[in-house]
Amino acid sequence: MKLKINYILILGIITVAMTACKKEFLQRNPQTQITDPVFFQSAADLETYSNGFYAQLSPSYDDINSDNIANYNASGEVDVLVRGGLSSANAGGWDKNDWGNLRRINYMLDHIGQVKGDATLIKHYVGIARFFRGLYYFNKIKKYHNVPWYNKVLTSEDGDLYKGQDPRAMVADSVLNDLTYAATNIKADGTNTRVTKWAALTLLARFALHEGTFRKYHDEIALTNDYQRFLDVAISATAQIIKDGGFVIYNTGKSGEDYRALFSSGNLAGNKEMIMWADYGKELGVGNNTHTVLDYTWSLSKNLADTYLKTDGTPFTSTPGYNTKLYTEVFAGRDPRMMETIINPAFRGPNNASAPYRIKPTLGGYNQIKFYPRSAELMQGWVMNYTDLPIFRYAEVLLINAEAKAESGTITQADLDQTVNKLRARVQMPAMSIGVALDPVLAATYPNATASNKAVLLEIRRERRVEMACEGLRYDDIMRWKVGKVLQDSQQGMYVPALGAMDVTGDGIVDIAILPSPNDESLIANLPEDVRKGLSKYYLKDKDGKDQNFYLTNGTSGFVAFTRDRDQPRVFMEPKYYYRPIPISETVVNPALKQVFGW
Repeated sequence: MKLKINYILILGIITVAMTACKKEFLQRNPQTQITDPVFFQSAADLETYSNGFYAQLSPSYDDINSDNIANYNASGEVDVLVRGGLSSANAGGWDKNDWGNLRRINYMLDHIGQVKGDATLIKHYVGIARFFRGLYYFNKIKKYHNVPWYNKVLTSEDGDLYKGQDPRAMVADSVLNDLTYAATNIKADGTNTRVTKWAALTLLARFALHEGTFRKYHDEIALTNDYQRFLDVAISATAQIIKDGGFVIYNTGKSGEDYRALFSSGNLAGNKEMIMWADYGKELGVGNNTHTVLDYTWSLSKNLADTYLKTDGTPFTSTPGYNTKLYTEVFAGRDPRMMETIINPAFRGPNNASAPYRIKPTLGGYNQIKFYPRSAELMQGWVMNYTDLPIFRYAEVLLINAEAKAESGTITQADLDQTVNKLRARVQMPAMSIGVALDPVLAATYPNATASNKAVLLEIRRERRVEMACEGLRYDDIMRWKVGKVLQDSQQGMYVPALGAMDVTGDGIVDIAILPSPNDESLIANLPEDVRKGLSKYYLKDKDGKDQNFYLTNGTSGFVAFTRDRDQPRVFMEPKYYYRPIPISETVVNPALKQVFGW
């Protein structure tokens, strides 16, 4: 079955099954008689209804809101947060549309008792519903900490309609129960564009790792004495996938090309690394917007670029002079995943097949190419890219297993060989050793990390960052590890040795020029006229002397940095900014709702 959903059918069913939005979302009652006695009769009805849940689960192809991003030309929530612009007066979420997703799930579960047919199949669809309820509340916990738990559709007579939040511990255990039920009862077979047992186990492992590490590092929630059982669940769930799932790391011996194929392929159907994936295709009439990763509104950070190891397995940051290497030099002798994630001097895409791509310093220079379609056939316009995209992949399972064991203090060399080193083998990188030396740069990035083998734990965090870069997980990692202070750092782009013309394609010919202003091009005046005309020019100030969006950290040299960060510095307030405020309009309607941690 394709991921594409027949929205006309689903919306028609939901129109019948759901009620109009005249009352508060939690107390809406069915407006017709067809829903209860007629519709929920068979497993086929459950399948049709549950198809409407899948819109809640979609692939991600960016790390906006994290330190993997140097510059974002729009206002992400975290950007507004760290500049002091978020409050309960302007916060979003928590409205009837948001909670309506939960109501639709509970509505199906409330009617399971009238469904007739094969009990195993009925449990499968109950598992699907509980999978999505677990996902829903997982996201709620991450955002708000304590939230009200509802496992049924409420009516106007229910006393819990306007209750306050339930404790995180209770809600987390409820999520754990939902996802455990899902992993136990959802079928293992079927298409991987739908939730299978293995997808349920992956979400269970992701949640358990998040909750376990969040509790370990966030003493403000007073649950640090109850984190290990979540890590144990993460280990157990991933071990089951490793043992019985039949998944493997995609590795045909082509190193970086194999890694690229996971994110820029027109067909992931036969890829054994895909636990769940989203199917896009022209014939389906379903496309994505993955071309926007390159030169649209964001770029990747020097901090991320520096994290990739050298091909000998040693940190790039231990190399003398690493901080002043030119853009054309930093990719040499590096982990191949770097060149498949960050635009490099040799990059050619479908729109520049005849010549190397010229980077734009206005975004920082380290622009994203991971997920960028590599052929004109797969990239045909706005929401008309036809690359399949991963939702859950086996690489994450291996990383969860390794991290949970490292946090638990039980990891061995055999564990590393079964997990992290399979990822490194794909790109022909040296294996990680249980005796790896502590990297001082990682230690400074994660100062609160604790484990019996801290060096291994930090290297697993490095591996997770580079392997899963731009897949939407980095922000959550920062939150659960309690290292939110990295979000107040002003992320930077490439190093520029001096104003003037420079080569960014590695062919020895200057391609771009960074100049003081349109009124002062003296630095390129001595170049031949045809060379000057061929340059892409960028200016630190406009013709009126106004600062542009970027500058160089040393004035006429240094790293590309951004005037918004300079003029409006970022501040991350702990523990407040690990959570979000409930909109004040909702607390007026329901005074039992209380803000947490300073909101």
